[in-house]
Amino acid sequence: MHSKRNRLRALWFLSLLAVLLLVLFGGYAGWNAASPERSCASCHEIVPSLEIWQQSAHREVGCVDCHGTAISNGIHSLKEKSGMFFSHFRQERPALRVSLNEEGVLEVMQNCIRCHRDEYASWQAGGHSATYAEIFLNEKHNSMERPYPDCFRCHGMYYDGTISGLLEPISTTGPWRLKQPEKASQPVIPCLACHPIHLENEPLDRPASMDDPFAIFYEREERNALTGLYLRSDRMHLRADKLRKPELYDGDVPVLVSDDPLQRICIQCHSPNWAHQAGTEDDRTPVGVHEGISCRACHRGHSNDPRNACKTCHPAVTSCGRDVMTMNTTYLHSDSPHNIHSMQCTDCHDPVPAL
Repeated sequence: MHSKRNRLRALWFLSLLAVLLLVLFGGYAGWNAASPERSCASCHEIVPSLEIWQQSAHREVGCVDCHGTAISNGIHSLKEKSGMFFSHFRQERPALRVSLNEEGVLEVMQNCIRCHRDEYASWQAGGHSATYAEIFLNEKHNSMERPYPDCFRCHGMYYDGTISGLLEPISTTGPWRLKQPEKASQPVIPCLACHPIHLENEPLDRPASMDDPFAIFYEREERNALTGLYLRSDRMHLRADKLRKPELYDGDVPVLVSDDPLQRICIQCHSPNWAHQAGTEDDRTPVGVHEGISCRACHRGHSNDPRNACKTCHPAVTSCGRDVMTMNTTYLHSDSPHNIHSMQCTDCHDPVPAL
């Protein structure tokens, strides 16, 4: 009789546990499937970020698809989401924008790859996939210029520490080493350095009418720029078309700079010297015969590969019989005296004699 009563109690206990687990996991699944207004935004005080997301090209992508759930990334996710939960009840002042640390950025980046495989593959094949080891342990650069905090403006924008916390010694004499060896293989320019997910934009769509010349004309008004520069100092993105168009000079002569807003992002890192002289420091703004064209006229979006760039605008053989694919420029030979960014007509042609 006693044994039968114990079995009955165990059965009731297991039944109650099953019901509780069903309610718990059912509620958890329902919470993750619910609209952000009824879940994330109602507790995490992220209304400003929610409003931007609602106007973005990612408006049909749920929060959990990019940010994960409370348990999707194990202890880290549980700790992060619990912190948000308790912050709500402590009535802490909410931030105007939700900011990710570097660990969070790398996690979100893995979710970017699921939908943007081609772009990720191109990025991996280009120079912007550089790692902490490749940048901060570069002996040639470090021996010429001492590593300093402004390095993070372009490399390691989301890094949570200081230059002295990342690298030693902070001098032009090595050998240098990373204080956090696990960072060696991490990218210093992740997707979110230039691509804010919460960016006001219309989804890419077909023209409303194929017989309307204003809808299909190649000079029709474009969507907002799909990129924005991450400002480490402000912990936020500034949309590319909101960046100021730079003023550059070739000596005392102003240089015509492309109106392409994406070039304004390029020049933030590939920037000239203090005098804004084109071609100085890391600047590659075209002067000479290519003055005024955008970086994107020759360089592909994610890989930056300029392959076949010349043939894009020029015929294979010019009117003067020169093959643009074999001309002696930096396109063909890196040590050529005719830099593609600054070449003049007279680099290939004799000057026209004065009359």
